[in-house]
Amino acid sequence: MTPVSTVRLFLIGTLLGVLGLWPGEAQAGRTKLDRELQRLVDAGSSATHRVIVRAVPGKRSALKTRLAAKKEPVNREFPRIDAVVSEVPGADLLPLSDDPSVVSISIDAPLKGHAEPGTPAGLPYSLSNSLGVSTSIYTGANIGVAVIDSGIYRSTEFSKVAAYYDFRTDGRTNSSSGDLYGHGTHVAGLIAGTGTKSPGGTYEGVAPGVRLIDLRVLDSTGGGLTSMVISAIDYAIANKGSLGIDIINMSLGHPIYEPASSDPLVAAVEAAVRAGIVVVVSAGNVGVNPATGLPGYGGITSPGNAPSAITVGATRTQSTNTRLDDTVAEYSSRGPSWYDGYAKPDLVAPGHQDVSAAASGSTLYTTYPQLLLPATNGLYLYMKLSGTSMATGVVSGAAAMVLEASRKAFPTAPRLAPNAVKAMLMFTAVRLGTIDNLTQGAGSLNPVGAIDLATSVNPATATGQMWLTSGVPETSLVDGTQLTWGQNIVWGDNIVWGDSVYYNQTAWASNIVWGDNIVWGDNIVWGDNIVWGDTFKAVWTNNIVWGDTYLGLQGSNIVWGDTSTSQAFSRSLTVMTTAR
Repeated sequence: MTPVSTVRLFLIGTLLGVLGLWPGEAQAGRTKLDRELQRLVDAGSSATHRVIVRAVPGKRSALKTRLAAKKEPVNREFPRIDAVVSEVPGADLLPLSDDPSVVSISIDAPLKGHAEPGTPAGLPYSLSNSLGVSTSIYTGANIGVAVIDSGIYRSTEFSKVAAYYDFRTDGRTNSSSGDLYGHGTHVAGLIAGTGTKSPGGTYEGVAPGVRLIDLRVLDSTGGGLTSMVISAIDYAIANKGSLGIDIINMSLGHPIYEPASSDPLVAAVEAAVRAGIVVVVSAGNVGVNPATGLPGYGGITSPGNAPSAITVGATRTQSTNTRLDDTVAEYSSRGPSWYDGYAKPDLVAPGHQDVSAAASGSTLYTTYPQLLLPATNGLYLYMKLSGTSMATGVVSGAAAMVLEASRKAFPTAPRLAPNAVKAMLMFTAVRLGTIDNLTQGAGSLNPVGAIDLATSVNPATATGQMWLTSGVPETSLVDGTQLTWGQNIVWGDNIVWGDSVYYNQTAWASNIVWGDNIVWGDNIVWGDNIVWGDTFKAVWTNNIVWGDTYLGLQGSNIVWGDTSTSQAFSRSLTVMTTAR
């Protein structure tokens, strides 16, 4: 084991060991149950709980037979991750965890979108101008983005929606109800809205040429279940070719209740990446204690803890085009991820007071009329929302432009793998002052630089060889200012600096989980430059992580939240977001 890994494990182990939360312990004996189910068992719950049970590979049929014998119905089945969804009485959770065919048992956790209405402030701004991109060159044409959310409102704002499906029942139906909540429409508009009804096209999405696929999982209140999201991911994988899905956008999540290795939502995300789909997810809006206003670390939500996902935090652009005044929004969740201590988010992007399409008649539309903006015809077709949900949509649009640019530059070459897209977005990101890595990740999204890099990298190059075909500027011109690329990639235990992205590494392949132990040669930087150095120590020793309990994880000085329930989690988010 490397010295860095030893230090990292010591720091995480010291904290979690004191609290009785060491991940190794959480996977032994009865603790095949996730933390929420353990809490329910300890409380003597006799209720029936909807759970996701993962089986030992090849033992799923035996597990189903066991559940049938106990009259515990299987509602959904996910062969790709060897999992089933069932209704299990509290009294049978421990016996089920003793079954040798069972790997882990997770609550079918309620989740929600990571956007909330805030106090409207500041002038509306153009995303394209702020990002420095021009849709006259790249629009995301021929790139498919599946939006797993509350739906997409059917309007002229969305000229290219290939399919509408609803996964809120134990199955799949064609969706005809549009978007009853309004969250998915706003996110989709940031990705690919046409902006045709906005003054001068100001509210055009990042990549208006993208083909959208609407996979609905959230209801009119913005809530849903983890199994619904996994069903949508599974469908996207199965129909990647027929629907032309290149990217999945998930601006939603739930508290982390277990290590990433047993989290079924993380497993589904990793399966999608291995299938060649870029997965972009929100970090969460749990960066501020709503009672004290203090910043907090460790608020990343699932599936933002998925190693191979592009996990996105939110920046404040101050409603200006210049990047020089940008900062990370205080509510944006900071790393590290709970249990595993992964360095997240991966990068940050504009997510505060973003203007995008509104779903007429939806819950957000009718509840917050003060956030609506008039269109050119006087109708209220646009809405201003904040959150890492919005930032995630922006990054998905940028990723679509990167894929389009690569395919146009190298039409006969293999397509860029998701890990390569992630590496390019991180490598070209712009650092925001002295903000720490657990807050801003690799830096702020720089699609101009990522496109420049993508058009200079030939995916057909043999592994281990330099795939850079021409020089790249390593700076990008945005609003008259040359911005220097951060040129670092957080990979597992280390920050990879320099020109590693200029070579076709094994790491960029789809079959590699981001953070796996890859031999980088001279490009590995050990010692003081590791992300788990002084920044990580300061997180814990200075008590920056605050509160009495965190989402059911008992102890002192963890992260805020008065109970482990999703309702409390949602209330906390609402208090926090409406206060800004």
